[in-house]
Amino acid sequence: MSYCINPECSEPKNLLKARTCKACGSSLTLRDRYKPLKSLGQGGFGATFLAVDLSLPGKPSCVIKQLRPSTTVPHLFQMARELFEREAQTLGRIGNHPQVPRLLDYFEHDHQFYLVQEYVKGNNLQQEIKKQGVLSEAGARQFLSEMLPMVQYIHSQQVIHRDIKPANIIRREQDKKLVLIDFGAVKNRVNLDEVANTSDQTALTSFAVGTPGYAPPEQMAMRPVYASDIYAIGITCLYLLTGKSPKDLDYNPNTGEMMWESFVDVSNSFASVLRKMLESSVKHRYQSAEDVLNALDMEPYMESLAQGLANGAGDTNFAGTTGGVLDDNQNDDDTGGDSTSANSRLAMAIRARRDRQKGAGTKRGLGSRAGQGGITKKSTLNRMAPGAGARPLNASSKTSRTSGQKSKTGGSAKLNAQTLLHAYNKGRRDFGQQSLMSISLPQADLAGCIFHQSRMMRANFQGSNLANADFGKANLTNASFRDANLGRAYFSSANLSNADLRGANLSFAYLNYAILDGANLCGANLTNAKITDDQLKKAKTNWATIMPNGKRGLF
Repeated sequence: MSYCINPECSEPKNLLKARTCKACGSSLTLRDRYKPLKSLGQGGFGATFLAVDLSLPGKPSCVIKQLRPSTTVPHLFQMARELFEREAQTLGRIGNHPQVPRLLDYFEHDHQFYLVQEYVKGNNLQQEIKKQGVLSEAGARQFLSEMLPMVQYIHSQQVIHRDIKPANIIRREQDKKLVLIDFGAVKNRVNLDEVANTSDQTALTSFAVGTPGYAPPEQMAMRPVYASDIYAIGITCLYLLTGKSPKDLDYNPNTGEMMWESFVDVSNSFASVLRKMLESSVKHRYQSAEDVLNALDMEPYMESLAQGLANGAGDTNFAGTTGGVLDDNQNDDDTGGDSTSANSRLAMAIRARRDRQKGAGTKRGLGSRAGQGGITKKSTLNRMAPGAGARPLNASSKTSRTSGQKSKTGGSAKLNAQTLLHAYNKGRRDFGQQSLMSISLPQADLAGCIFHQSRMMRANFQGSNLANADFGKANLTNASFRDANLGRAYFSSANLSNADLRGANLSFAYLNYAILDGANLCGANLTNAKITDDQLKKAKTNWATIMPNGKRGLF
């Protein structure tokens, strides 16, 4: 069968030997060389056809892409021609990769533009999943290990694909390699800015935004970057794991985040890599394919390291020793906590574990004495020479006490969730200067509580009422305040690094001087909150975040 490529033809199917279309009279060969056989698909940019090259022995198959400009205005048509030629040059350059179809020809005919590319025989990943079912985590990792280097090469040529999705990735029948096709939306990154300010640009390129759901917000706003392709790969990976396209997944109405984690059975560490690939805010997403590959290489080690840190988090018997392990008071200085970068903290943790192993004998000696109550934190710190790592004692650490003594607030030195709730219900409100690491108080009513200078790393306050609570100078790294009521709460100089504040009510909260590096504020309500632009730049926000001015949107 021959196929007529005239967009206006009402009956494009013709006999194989026909030379002209029986319906419209158009020629059924292009340039007396390419004979279209059938339609492969249509879109806003034009249409794609399977064809044969009559000029070559064996009449090999090829793919013809017909690009239809959305205008006939002379100066706009000339701009379309220049963009087409630029795109053809780009495709010719990146087609040198063995997993990208080669550009065979390009030409203009009857006010339409044509690209001829190598035909790749095989099923796309969408077809594979429908036939064979979803992938395991190992399969998803294999997909990323093959896909990311390919995209890394494309980006090295200063090209953004902009339409990565399962239907555009074919497993080549010949060698089972993945091949990335359909570069119809491709844009040369170097030349994007040249036409960004042209008033007629939208008329020419609006068709090339990409596929809704697979394209991130900045791409839908016509501002694609290399990280836009990283997002699309992440969404594609989700499809391979779940069989669900983005339109089949729900979004949290409070945070605006895609709810996908309940549909996948993967390790926490692999989920964290996917989570960062899928960040709606481009500044918090992996910036390159290389970044994702590096994360996947490191990821097997991060979980064991995190476990080691968790096991050692409560080990404060050796505070102030020269072994390099700092106790919690040392981490919480007068500025509200440790402000070092994540890389620095990781390096410190590795060194600390190594030093603890080397100094095991010294630790045992100190530990036996400390366990007998013979050494307090105050006396240990006071013996340290200036510059040896000791920090000035603040008011909260001047009162030395052993583990069996009562705190000055009248409660036991070691509180847990049950005893804290019991004390609160009896009227107590002051829980300042306490060690409350990993305490879990979800859905609790703790309005007006005072946690000033308390150590509350990894605390869980999800859905709790903490209106008017005082968290000044508290260490709240990795704490969860998801969907909590924090209206008018006080966080001055608190350390909220990597805290989960999704969907939290922070209206009128005081956050000046708080450390918000990596804090998740997606869907949070910050109406009239005291917070600076610099703090917001370091936190994660999305379109569902209500900013201090009452408007929604990314910062």
